[in-house]
Amino acid sequence: MLLAIDAGNTNIVFALFEPGPEPGDPGRIRTRWRITTDPRRTADEYAVWLSQLLQLEGFERGDVNDVIIGTVVPRALHNLEVLATKYFGVTPVIAGQGDAGWGIALDVDEPQSLGADRALNMIAAHASHGGDLLIIDFGTATTFDVIDYRGAYKGGIIAPGINLSLDALVSAAAKLPRIAIDEPATNSVIGRNTVDQMQIGIYWGYIAMMEGLVARMKAEIGRPVKVVATGGLAVLFERHTDIFDAVETDLTLQGLAILRARAHI
Repeated sequence: MLLAIDAGNTNIVFALFEPGPEPGDPGRIRTRWRITTDPRRTADEYAVWLSQLLQLEGFERGDVNDVIIGTVVPRALHNLEVLATKYFGVTPVIAGQGDAGWGIALDVDEPQSLGADRALNMIAAHASHGGDLLIIDFGTATTFDVIDYRGAYKGGIIAPGINLSLDALVSAAAKLPRIAIDEPATNSVIGRNTVDQMQIGIYWGYIAMMEGLVARMKAEIGRPVKVVATGGLAVLFERHTDIFDAVETDLTLQGLAILRARAHI
């Protein structure tokens, strides 16, 4: 089985994929686990935590015979590589390197600066959907990425993530309380108390930002565009906006599995 590791700025997600019946088939996710990203965490610590979780799901370390790692945190990579070699006995594939190169054209000014998570999202979205695509990923940052009908990356937008925005607001304003990110109790955008006003500003303000940027990007592209959302908060927003054509929360993990399957062909 394939262990796909998505190391983001906030969390690292480990997903176990059952292989598909045909060569090049990325298979399906059997289970996944999430842990806070900490570059100081050692391979031994990962191994203890992961071994226990594997057993709880009815798996053993020996069930893992392949590992692929995608990371936007360079300092975390070494210990994840040691985890693969020392505890699973395999040399991990690093997304974007060697046989696991992106395989898509990066039609931008600084292609080397593209984050692995964004490239993986585009690979997975292009494999599942046809035509021009706009991918919105709700992570530490909220990113908007455009990939054309030929599969070429054309550019995008990086905006502060909603948690980052809320943290900055609370940190800079001494009297504002820390609130949960959730949809307001009503559709009114005139809050009657501090907490309501903050929730409206964060929730409806973020929707207005997304809708405005998507409208501008679609107008600039000038062709029909399918909008694919990913990341944990996508499902929170889809209830009150119609800009998403599809919500796929495991897009980055699917990109890792697709990339590994291609390298096997």
